[in-house]
Amino acid sequence: MKDFSGKIAVITGGGTGMGRELARQLVAEGCSVAMCDLSEANMAETARLCRQEAAQGAKVTTHLADVSIEEHINRFQGEVAADQETDKIHLLFNNAGIGGGGSFVNSPRAEWEKTFNVCWGGVYYGCRAFLPMLRRADEAHIVNTSSVNGFWASLGPQTAHTAYSAAKFAVKGFTEALVNDLRLNAPHIKCSVVMPGHIGTDIAINSRKVLTGEDEINAESLAAARRQMARMGVAVDQLTDAQITALIDEQGRRFRDDAPTTAAQAARIMLDGVKAETWRILVGEDAHRMDEMVRADPIHAYEPGFFERMAGDTGWRLGGGRS
Repeated sequence: MKDFSGKIAVITGGGTGMGRELARQLVAEGCSVAMCDLSEANMAETARLCRQEAAQGAKVTTHLADVSIEEHINRFQGEVAADQETDKIHLLFNNAGIGGGGSFVNSPRAEWEKTFNVCWGGVYYGCRAFLPMLRRADEAHIVNTSSVNGFWASLGPQTAHTAYSAAKFAVKGFTEALVNDLRLNAPHIKCSVVMPGHIGTDIAINSRKVLTGEDEINAESLAAARRQMARMGVAVDQLTDAQITALIDEQGRRFRDDAPTTAAQAARIMLDGVKAETWRILVGEDAHRMDEMVRADPIHAYEPGFFERMAGDTGWRLGGGRS
């Protein structure tokens, strides 16, 4: 698919981050966009930006949906058909994701499963719901967002990271298997798995809101943060709840603002990968370096020394993100 003009794209998680930037860049090329998100306010801002930049003929619609709930995704699909006045789409970006549920041992089961169900279930339900519309197009492309944690299940030796990593491994494996499935059974549909490194998005901030349903940090989140900081050598017994909250907020801001790759840059890499029909899209120099290191020494990939070498090469720090 060399040209997006006149095409229709579906984007999950279009309210912020890479989803927003995908929408903006697609409409600028004349592609109509239907996006879903949990936040009407965030989607409204994305839609406003898109309409300022849209090429003639590009249509933007917004839809409220939780991608971890199949009923929501099926409703989203029906709304897309009605609001975009179409029985087909050309591009499906299963982009929505959250973090959380780090420990299978200690994290609340509900948090663990919510994280897994958003990050993996959103991809599965999205593909199921929109496959008939993709099949009706003359050409189509599915883009599933995994992560570097889809080939390296770690944020460092002091940080449990099971729910997100398990989901992103599932996304990667599913998409790789889909390459041949589509070639055999729907050859006009291509697919790609995207594995971003550290991208400047609000995922750290948004994840807390999705998991707790609250804008403010609650007592359970504070207790978990204290345990994590203590493992990393922080004297948490000397910090007030307000100070812990400030540290969590600052971490989220730094993850977004200090990233080596912006969300706009990530979206451009993804769209260029679609045009090139690249099935495996690594996003960011840190992602490329991490991929090389894990492939070169998979046996020791989860040893402390391996993370220290990786942190030195990529700038990642304990707990994820860059120093």
